[in-house]
Amino acid sequence: MTATGRHRRALAGALGIAAVIFAVEVAGALITGSLALLADAGHVLADAGGVALALGAALLAGRPASARRTFGWARAEILAAAVNGLILAGMGVYVFVEGVRRLVEPAEVEPGGMAVFGAIGLAGNLAAVALLFRARNASLNLRGAFLEVATDTATSVGVLAAAAVIAVTGFTRADAIVSILIGLVIAPRALRLLREAVNVLLEATPAGVDPEQIRAHITELDRVLGVHDLHVHTVTSGLPVLTAHVVVDDSCFHDGHAPQVLDALQACLAGHFDVEHSTFQLEPAGHANHEHPVHP
Repeated sequence: MTATGRHRRALAGALGIAAVIFAVEVAGALITGSLALLADAGHVLADAGGVALALGAALLAGRPASARRTFGWARAEILAAAVNGLILAGMGVYVFVEGVRRLVEPAEVEPGGMAVFGAIGLAGNLAAVALLFRARNASLNLRGAFLEVATDTATSVGVLAAAAVIAVTGFTRADAIVSILIGLVIAPRALRLLREAVNVLLEATPAGVDPEQIRAHITELDRVLGVHDLHVHTVTSGLPVLTAHVVVDDSCFHDGHAPQVLDALQACLAGHFDVEHSTFQLEPAGHANHEHPVHP
């Protein structure tokens, strides 16, 4: 089971909470006329969709591998994370633009009701944060879901602050200012999540993995002469994959040492770099001359 799959109950609980918060805040926005409350409801809706995608992807990722999909549906988690990032980025832009419009044309807002509905949203978001806190670093999807409910919590605090300002001073533009701040909070986090997901989809080297360090460790092994066509990427969160062509002493193919070299290579990767899924092609010296193209 993938990292996200192990925390499906937390995701399901967060999804249920988000659905309730969305319904409450939409009703509150219609009653009070608060843009900040409506923006928070829209953000919650995007988050609910993102959590639903993450949950659905976790269920898909749990399906077994097949001859057609040799890694199963594990990559579905990363696709869901990319969609999450796009949704959040879009919501951030919308909230920011609408907030600017409200600065120019302020609307009447009822601060008492705004505070009540904001407090309900805050309580629900805190419950969702508590559900996802321990699982937040298990995968990109879970990190995305946690960031979404965490930013929802911050925006709920902003709604309450705006309600207090309007109640005390009558400055209704506070509602628009909080909406703009919500947009500014959402966008960078969304872009970071999207960038990380795209890196996985492009099969970039995982963060914190140095191919040159891996090459150095491999070439220190007995009977290993060199390494080329070394590739490291991530299938999904928690599943790094490495492939490499390893040049070994010709005697390995005659005296039975090739299996021992292969065992040493895989033990090296698992022990030093936490890469459990590795594939090596053992080659005699000079074999690279027959390969095209040969990568470093």
